Amino acid sequence: MINDKLPKIWYGGDYNPEQWDKEIMNEDLRMFKLAGIDVATINVFSWALLQPSEDIYDFTWLDDIIERLYASGTYVCLATSTGAHPAWMARKYPDVLRVDFEGRKRKFGARHNSCPNSPTYRKYSERIAEKLAERYKDHPAILIWHISNEYGGYCYCDQCADGFRTWLQARYATLGQVNKAWNTNFWGHTFYDWEDIVPPNALSEEWAGDNTCFQGISLDYRRFMSDSLLECYKLEYDAIKKHTPELPVTTNLMGLYKELDYFKWAKHLDVISWDNYPSFNTPISLTAMTHDLMRGLKEGQPFMLMEQTPSQQNWQPYNSLKRPGMMKLWSYQAVARGADTVMFFQLRRSVGACEKYHGAVIEHVGHEHTRVFRECAELGAELQTLSDKLLDARVNTRVGIVYDWENRWAVELSSGPTVALQYVDEVHKYYDALFQQNIQANLISTDADFSNYDIIIAPVLYMVKKGFAKQIEHFVHEGGTFLTTFFSGIVNENDIVTLGGYPGELRKVLGIWAEEIDALFPDQSNQIVLTESWGALHGQYQCGLLFDLIHAEGAEVKAVYGSEFYQGMPVLTVNKFGAGQAWYVASSPEPAFLQGLLGNLCKEKGITAPIPPVAGIEVTTRTTANNSFLFVLNHNDQPTSIELGDLTGTDLITGEPIKNKLTLPPKGVLILEKN
Repeated sequence: MINDKLPKIWYGGDYNPEQWDKEIMNEDLRMFKLAGIDVATINVFSWALLQPSEDIYDFTWLDDIIERLYASGTYVCLATSTGAHPAWMARKYPDVLRVDFEGRKRKFGARHNSCPNSPTYRKYSERIAEKLAERYKDHPAILIWHISNEYGGYCYCDQCADGFRTWLQARYATLGQVNKAWNTNFWGHTFYDWEDIVPPNALSEEWAGDNTCFQGISLDYRRFMSDSLLECYKLEYDAIKKHTPELPVTTNLMGLYKELDYFKWAKHLDVISWDNYPSFNTPISLTAMTHDLMRGLKEGQPFMLMEQTPSQQNWQPYNSLKRPGMMKLWSYQAVARGADTVMFFQLRRSVGACEKYHGAVIEHVGHEHTRVFRECAELGAELQTLSDKLLDARVNTRVGIVYDWENRWAVELSSGPTVALQYVDEVHKYYDALFQQNIQANLISTDADFSNYDIIIAPVLYMVKKGFAKQIEHFVHEGGTFLTTFFSGIVNENDIVTLGGYPGELRKVLGIWAEEIDALFPDQSNQIVLTESWGALHGQYQCGLLFDLIHAEGAEVKAVYGSEFYQGMPVLTVNKFGAGQAWYVASSPEPAFLQGLLGNLCKEKGITAPIPPVAGIEVTTRTTANNSFLFVLNHNDQPTSIELGDLTGTDLITGEPIKNKLTLPPKGVLILEKN
C-alpha cells in the first residue's frame, strides 16, 4: 500500500488552482466530490510563486490550497516544483541554463530547462525541497512526495564537460583506461589530457539523431547524463527524507523514454509512477508492455499511474478524442497490470499557453454536464466499490523479457548494419506474441533474479554486460529456457566487439557461431523453413530486417533459410545445456512464427493462459495472498463473447456472479474475483 491513510485505488490528478481566480476552486472542490476525486497533485510548476526572489519564500498561497483540499476530503500528492527554474535565477545565475545539442546557450523559457550539473540549480532545488518538507512534514493531507516532473533532456555546457571528466575518472581511473575502453587509436582520437575530452554533440562526435563517430564516447555520455539527472533527484529525495522519512517519494517516469536508465533510477524511488500517453493508434500490446516495464522496475511492485488524459492530448500531430468508454478501459488496463492509482493530467484545463487544449476532468465550460466528466465520475464511483481488494496485488508470471536501456542506446548508436533496427520494436514483437496468447510476462533488467522464471527472452542483446553470460549459463544449466536473437552478443559494455565470432560470450550456451550479418532493404525478405513440424509450427514463414549467417556447433537446427546465397543455413537453433535449453532466432520473423515458437516453449514448461485468446480481448491476472483477480478487457468496438471454462466468481465492478461464459460490451471490463 502506497500510504495507508487512503486504503483504496487513488483517483485524481494534477491540479493547478494557482493559475486561476480563487473563486473557481470552490466549484472545483464541489465537482471533485461528484467525480470521486480523492487525490490532487499540486505545486508541480510553482517554483516562481514559492520563491519570487533569491531570499524570499512565500508558502501562504500553498498553505491555503492544501487546507482547502484537505477540508473537502481531497488528499495531496505534493510536488517540489523544481521542473522549471524561476526567471530571476536564469537572469542572475546563467549557469542554470542549458547548452543544447548544437552548442547554443539557451535563454530563459520552456521547462525542464536547467543544467543538471549547475551548482546554482542543485543548491536551490535542494533548498526548496527541504523547505517544503520542513513546512508540511506533519500535515495530514500529504500522502506522497512528487519530485520535479518528467526528468529528461541532455545538456552540453562547460559544467557538464567538467562533470563528464570527473565521472570518467571515477569509472576508469586513468586516461589510459579511457583510451583503451573507447578504442581511441581509431581515427587518431588518442586523448593526452582530461581537458581534451568534450561532450559528444554536433560540435564534436555526433550529428542528427543517433549518429556518432565514437559509440563508446556517446554511450558513456548518455550514462553520465542519466546519472547527473539522477543526482539532482537524489538531492531532493534526501532533503525530503530528512524531515518525512515515513512518507513515500516518487517522480513521474515516462515509460519507454529513451534518455534515462530507469532500472538504475528505480533503486531510488519508493514507488514507481509514470505518465501514460498512447496515441489513438498505439498497439494495445505496446501500452500493456510499457505498464509491465514500469511494474518490472521494482521487480513486480505495484506502481502509480500518475498521468493520463481524460480525453485528448495536445502535443501529438493528431490529437483524437478518446472515444466513449476508452478512458475507463485504458484506466483499467493500467490497474490490470499493476497500478494502484488512476490519475489524470489534468483536473481542470488551463486557460492559456501550450496545454490549454490538453484534456481535463473539468473542461473549459466549467461544469459537470459534459461527456468527459460523466465518464470520470462513473469510473470514480466504480473505483470506490473496488475498495482495497486489489491493493498490493501482484502480477505473477514465469516468463521474463530482458529490457536494457544501455543496450538500447548501444544498438541505436551503432553505425550499421541497418537504420531500420529499433530495439523497442524487436522487444515488442516478442512481448506481443505472448500477449496475443494471454500469456503474461515481466519486463526485467539484466541483473534480475532469473531463478524466478522458467523462460528468459532477450531480443537483440547486442551488448553483453560483465557477468551476464555466466548468469545465463547458470540459468539454463539449472533447467531454464533462454531465447535470444540476431545481433546479440556482439559487444561489451564499452561497445567493443568481442572477438572470436558472434555471439561472443553467449556462444557457449547457444552452441552456434555467426560469421556475417546480412541487412536487406525493407521490401525484401527471406523465409524460415522448418526442418520438421513442431507443435504449432509447420511449413515456412517470412523473416526480414537482419539475417545472421550462423553455423551450429552443438546446437540442433530447427529451421533454415529458404533463399539467398545462404539458403539452407540455420535460422532457428536450440542447444541443450545442462538441464535446460538455449534458443537462437537468427532473423526477425513474422508474428505467426513467434506466436507458434513462444507458444511451444510455454507449453513445454506448463505455462498456460487463464482463458483461451479472443481477438481484441486483453487478459491478465493480479494475485494477493488470499485472492486471485482475472481482468478481461474488451478493446473491440462490438460486443464480444468470452469463454471462461471452469472459472467462476464475482464481478468486482457490478457485484454479479459470473460463470462459464459472458458477453462483454464494446470497451467493457470484467474484474473476476475467482471462487
